[in-house]
Amino acid sequence: MSPITFGALAYDYQVIDVIGITDLINSGSKLILNAIKTYAPVDEQTIAEAPDCVFHHIGLSKEPVALLSSQITIVPTATVDDCPELDVLILGGPNPDGFELHPKYAEFIRRHVAAGKLVFTNCTGAFVAALAGVLDGKSATINHVEYEWVKKRFPKVNWKIEQWVVDGNIWTGSGAVAGMDMVAHWMKEKYGEKVMTAGALGLDFEPRDVNAQLTVLPKRYDANGKQIPSHVYRWYDEY
Repeated sequence: MSPITFGALAYDYQVIDVIGITDLINSGSKLILNAIKTYAPVDEQTIAEAPDCVFHHIGLSKEPVALLSSQITIVPTATVDDCPELDVLILGGPNPDGFELHPKYAEFIRRHVAAGKLVFTNCTGAFVAALAGVLDGKSATINHVEYEWVKKRFPKVNWKIEQWVVDGNIWTGSGAVAGMDMVAHWMKEKYGEKVMTAGALGLDFEPRDVNAQLTVLPKRYDANGKQIPSHVYRWYDEY
């Protein structure tokens, strides 16, 4: 299986919008699942089904970019001019008020979508996709705080109040963690339930379904009927 290449545009997005998604995917990758074998048993078939992943952070240049939250700065690994071919483009969410999408970023987004490649937007990342014009005539969601605001500004988009929306090759997640729920669903579809569960377990993250309910992982109960964590952790007998 060839590596799958992800790229996130480096503008002032909320950190978790992108890093939450990439950490979840990375936690379900061959690299990390093989590393976990040092500490806990991992099913070899799950590792065989897991993807090899490459991640890029794409700037207008390779100068550091200050992100929106937590005083974090990211250093791009590629630029819009020299970026390797991507399989998946990730758009994190900026503060829409006053945000301006650089024409080079807009063109990069449009080329990627026109090529039929997959796009994940998270939170107000859907606003960025709308600015690029790729959501016109499509269904999409956004952070629900901005729902009424964005409807007025992009009336050609069929905005929905849902955890995530899939329309063709564009997947839009609502709030930041809902984007992680969305990507967990994608991982399950593409690589199977075991890979998705292993990736989520590594983050102690329990994904929700499209209705924001905790139905994705089987519920567990102790001998007294009390609900206990859904993830099952296993260890070696000796270290």
